[in-house]
Amino acid sequence: MPIDVVKATSAEPRTTELAWDHKDVQLYHLGIGAGAPTPEKPQAATDPDELRYTLESALHVLPSFATVAGGGMALAGGLSAPGIDVDLAAVLHGGQTVTVHRPLPVRGRATQTSSVPAVYDKGKAAVIVLRSEIADDDGPLWTCDTQIFVRGEGGFGGDRGPSARLELPDRAPDLTTERQIRADQALLYRLSGDWNPLHADPEFAELAGFDRPILHGLCTYGVTLKAVVDTLLDGDVSRVRSYRTRFAGVVFPGETLRIRLWREPGRIQASVTAPERDDAAVLADTVVEHG
Repeated sequence: MPIDVVKATSAEPRTTELAWDHKDVQLYHLGIGAGAPTPEKPQAATDPDELRYTLESALHVLPSFATVAGGGMALAGGLSAPGIDVDLAAVLHGGQTVTVHRPLPVRGRATQTSSVPAVYDKGKAAVIVLRSEIADDDGPLWTCDTQIFVRGEGGFGGDRGPSARLELPDRAPDLTTERQIRADQALLYRLSGDWNPLHADPEFAELAGFDRPILHGLCTYGVTLKAVVDTLLDGDVSRVRSYRTRFAGVVFPGETLRIRLWREPGRIQASVTAPERDDAAVLADTVVEHG
């Protein structure tokens, strides 16, 4: 069996050195749509608040940058773990959580420590759970928990894992906003380190069961967090404490993201859909915890 559960979960944690600077941060922000017009910022390229994502002299770091910082792609780390040998065409990102211990610096050097705490058996698929803990000389920076969905690798008799779903509030959203995904968005986003050809190569996308390349789930993840920060958190990235989601469906470049937001005590709950496909679910169980 390509996934050796005992070997994967009992392996010693692996360490990787990470380094990044302002160019990596700016490229990531551009990859999730920074500087592009939105309903709230029609002149976004020169908007002073937007320049905090794109101009090195005013830069702050959106916490979702943690998923690509230093090339330490959480998804790739899970696929290279001991005991795991899977077909890339069978892999989808199932869920992602980033917990921030202090604001991410514009420039940094840090150590990433990765382990596989669990592999769940979903019947026709397996879910690999990867934890990455990142720290620098001053202590912990952030923790990433990643769920990697591998089709065709279930049925080995393991634990199915948690399956609770988060219900949306029984009221109208406090804010609904939309973000246009450019036709070339995936090509730009992948320059931050996710080179999976699923997001660029039509032939590979067809092998994976799609009629054309799809957008990275983590790009949608970043677009959504930026929308939350810009609209409901006063543009202050340092207020974000944690951010979690379940990837419920795909996005095709050129589509629109419809982002519905609900304020709750200490957190914001989100639902993200694709209006061009009858509001097909894209992100679910999505919560931003904030201070």
